Amino acid sequence: MSAGVINAEPPARAENVRRGRRLEYLTVGWNSLEGVIAIAAGLTAGSIALVGFGFDSVIEVSSGAALLWRLHLDAPEERERAERVALKVVGASFLALAAYVAFDAAKSLLMREPPEASYVGIALAALSLVVMPVLARAKRSVAAKINSRALQADARQTDICAYLSAILLGGLALNALFGWWWADPVAALSMIPIIVREGVEALRGETCCEEGACH
Repeated sequence: MSAGVINAEPPARAENVRRGRRLEYLTVGWNSLEGVIAIAAGLTAGSIALVGFGFDSVIEVSSGAALLWRLHLDAPEERERAERVALKVVGASFLALAAYVAFDAAKSLLMREPPEASYVGIALAALSLVVMPVLARAKRSVAAKINSRALQADARQTDICAYLSAILLGGLALNALFGWWWADPVAALSMIPIIVREGVEALRGETCCEEGACH
């Protein structure tokens, strides 16, 4: 068997990498649209949680772009460096989101800024709650098959987007139904511990693939 054949990448890996790219293109496209709608609806309604959700979408676009870069650099000699860089981008994006949500939610509570009911936001959160878990599950599957810590961290960020959707949906619904204005910033603040933990773990490179360690 020739050296060229021995060193060739398995066809299954190449296919999984291509699948990962398709998932990241979908992530970037979905979150770009979601971010524009959420931020516009949040600014209109004065909803901190909804604007924060939109900002999360913008950050996830950056994370998706970093993963696309990583998946385009999958040659063996480039792979490890690309993993480290992409992990740091994902980790930094988590921490940037946590800082933004903490500041705006705390300001809203201190100044008692009541948001208007946002039915667009409620519909967007409900739709995201359906889409994000499916996308995250597909990313985790690919991450395990190609042993990518960066893709696993990005899948976790997509998981958190689903959690944020549930929290946001609860906060907006309580405000719309009962006028509980404080539910919106409290819902936003409840996002922070999860986001910070995931950000620190990604920066440290502590993420593990679901079906095998990726340390």
